[in-house]
Amino acid sequence: MDEDTTDTGPAIRPVVRETYGPADLGGAPMFGGGFINFGYWRGIDLAEPLTEAQRISSQQELYRYVLAAAAPGRADLLEVGSGLGTGCALALREYEGVAVTGMDIHPDQVRRARAAQPGLRFVRGAAEAMPFGDAEFDVVISVEAAQHFADLAAFAAETARVLRPGGRVALAGFFTVDDAPGRPDQLAAMLDTFANGLDVARPVAALTAEFAAAGLTDARAESIGAQVWPGWDSWLSRWWAPDTWPRNFLRAYREGILDYYLVTAGRPVGGTAADRTGAILPR
Repeated sequence: MDEDTTDTGPAIRPVVRETYGPADLGGAPMFGGGFINFGYWRGIDLAEPLTEAQRISSQQELYRYVLAAAAPGRADLLEVGSGLGTGCALALREYEGVAVTGMDIHPDQVRRARAAQPGLRFVRGAAEAMPFGDAEFDVVISVEAAQHFADLAAFAAETARVLRPGGRVALAGFFTVDDAPGRPDQLAAMLDTFANGLDVARPVAALTAEFAAAGLTDARAESIGAQVWPGWDSWLSRWWAPDTWPRNFLRAYREGILDYYLVTAGRPVGGTAADRTGAILPR
């Protein structure tokens, strides 16, 4: 399917357009392998110098963790914020019978994904206004994209709309641990991506609450920061000294400001949702 990827599509915030534009963030050495995420480092020895193969493995493992939570089986799966399409390709390889669609707001990313993953379906669209019909997918996943979404309520409503009854959403991303006043200012002082607006500081409870408000059940967030931040910081030490801005992600985690979460919810099979209370699971 050859959906439009021109600039007549959804509006992109300027900082997002620049970051994922001609320079191709996925080609940066800190990411490697075409993935753009911080990685899930469980089982990797951080006391030894990290290799590029381990870095790529960490990014693959983050996708595997999200996919396992979504349990796609033989399903129609949508990835929101699919980037270069490497996660879509991994899902297709590892889950027999799954049909995968990748959606990204940036036309350059959609073009790159189509070139890198021929045969897979990639569509330009916004998380807050997905270009799909009702109940098209059994599974929705998103890996490290929600920090860019302009409107979590609209994303949650669209997720609920495009999921079939019995479907699930699984999302990995970083959020503030609470809604204490000053969290956005604290992060902006520590991390350039929050200062320039690329990343938006919001509490994880806001997302679980929006999923519940949209009619999804059992909306919950599980902290996985212990498997993300130390490995990410160790990998960054190749290029940045301690106390430089990218390494402040680990500092923000240790100071109890920011964490990394797996967020899940499901669309009820029928009737009215019985449990719409979002839950945050302890570390």
